[in-house]
Amino acid sequence: MKKIKLTEPSDKPSEKTTVGASQQLNALLAPQSWLLHSALFLAILHAVFFVLQCYLLAKVFSQWLTASFRQQTLDTNALLAILPLLLLCLLARPLLQFCREQLSLIASQRCRAALRSQLLNTIASSGSAKNQYAADGSLASQVLEHVDALDGFISRYYVQRYLVLISPILLFFAILYYSKLAAVLLLVTAPLVPIFMVLLGNAATSASQQQLQVLSRMSSRFLDLMRGMATIQHLQATTRATNSVASAAERYRSSSMKVLRLAFLSTAVLEFFASLAIALLAVYLGLGLLGILPWAKGEIPVPYQGALFILLLAPEFYAPLRQLGTDYHAKAQALAAVAELQPLLQRKVWEHTGKQLLQFNSAPTITISNLRVLGEHNRPRLDLAHLSLAAGQRIVIQGASGCGKSTLLETLLGFTQYQGEVSINQQNLSQLCRTHWQQQLGYLAQTSAIMAGSIADNLRLANAQASDQQLIAVLQQVELWPLIQQLPLQLATPLGERGLGLSGGQLQRLAISQLLLRNANLWLLDEPSAHLDPDTALRIHQLLGKLSQGKTVILVSHHSAGLDWADSIIQLPQLASSSAQSLSQQVPDGAI
Repeated sequence: MKKIKLTEPSDKPSEKTTVGASQQLNALLAPQSWLLHSALFLAILHAVFFVLQCYLLAKVFSQWLTASFRQQTLDTNALLAILPLLLLCLLARPLLQFCREQLSLIASQRCRAALRSQLLNTIASSGSAKNQYAADGSLASQVLEHVDALDGFISRYYVQRYLVLISPILLFFAILYYSKLAAVLLLVTAPLVPIFMVLLGNAATSASQQQLQVLSRMSSRFLDLMRGMATIQHLQATTRATNSVASAAERYRSSSMKVLRLAFLSTAVLEFFASLAIALLAVYLGLGLLGILPWAKGEIPVPYQGALFILLLAPEFYAPLRQLGTDYHAKAQALAAVAELQPLLQRKVWEHTGKQLLQFNSAPTITISNLRVLGEHNRPRLDLAHLSLAAGQRIVIQGASGCGKSTLLETLLGFTQYQGEVSINQQNLSQLCRTHWQQQLGYLAQTSAIMAGSIADNLRLANAQASDQQLIAVLQQVELWPLIQQLPLQLATPLGERGLGLSGGQLQRLAISQLLLRNANLWLLDEPSAHLDPDTALRIHQLLGKLSQGKTVILVSHHSAGLDWADSIIQLPQLASSSAQSLSQQVPDGAI
């Protein structure tokens, strides 16, 4: 028998992934480029004022030293001429630095807000297909932590990566005016800093991506455990779940320490080489002032004013490089975050091109002709030649898994791009405003969309203006009010995550109450009894039949028990490469 070795996928980002993430990151920053370029301009002005400040300080101290050495009185007129410029530099530099930081911060806030909005729009536009990207906990982590991971790159690193070239060049020419050897010495030692920065930065990029992956998995696992806490307690598996969370937290701690270790190591290396170069420069200038240089004994190659000017500039020559090295982990973290967000960012969200508003006050008619929906790699998801629903007609869609039942509902909800024609009251669905169209629908999924909160809060998600009497009325319609009435807090009774506190059948009744509060004339029901026992499913089906009278209803279900109220059943055939078949099959009353 042939053995197949299974290997785990590598967490290390590939070169293609890194390049794609970098391009995506630049695209995200494009709308805020004017803010970032303005911040860069202020940073360059800051460097110019720093050069001027160092020149003025060197001149003042040179004049003072010369006068003291010659035992002369200091020229106060020359000093008073310098002081206003020196005061201007001392005031302008902090102001320019503050404005630069504010512009970068605003750009970061706007960019992250736009990205978060894009991600939320993609998730919302995906409908039930959002689960193909990640679990809810992982998606929440991506929208929150992953987006915030871009802050350091935008607010600090983006401007610094340009300033690291401009500022040293500016200082190089200023130093070159006084000493060619000193300028060459700085120029030769400067490349050592970015070389080690790149070597350590590549390792930091890999470590940052692994850290974000661990965080995403831990968030998803923790949310799943919280949602299933009742089952865990029932199975007496609390200790095992606790150990699982502790193990995940330990892996996240280990990955976080790895990132910090690399960040501190890169900072230490950069500081070492910068300090070594400055010390070498100081030795050269000091020996030159003493006139004991081996190749220029008895000579002073750089006078005191020039030597002081160079020594004042030298730390700033390496400062942008050191700062870039400190912030380089911000770039690594941003690239890792964008790489993790690629599936959501690269998804092309389909939007209706039309802007028509369709308002119907009674059950609508639906006509479908030559409907075809394709998935990835042009794989057919649904082929439907013809389907017609009269106003108030209620049908059941059945068929094997993968034949396109849920895809049909996603198409009618406006989440899926399609070929063919879908008409609502003789108006093309693709020409309707999707948001307004969705407000006319009542949708019930397999799992009730119940959130942590009170019963009243969950009901008011469907109708925020509903009064307590309206809530009680719909609860009576779904035969849930007698149970809630016996609870101490009644409508204010809190529910846990996913409706913890109510049974599956009770949660579906609560979800049906939300449908009634929407007062929609078109109901799309996606296997509302999928996770219920047969007796509860039968009662839910019968309840839906009683409450949906006078509405146009499309119900997807694998079971027929309790659906004798339906006007017709449509069997979707298994998808094949052949052309679509007509799927409209009328069933006489009572035949189910």
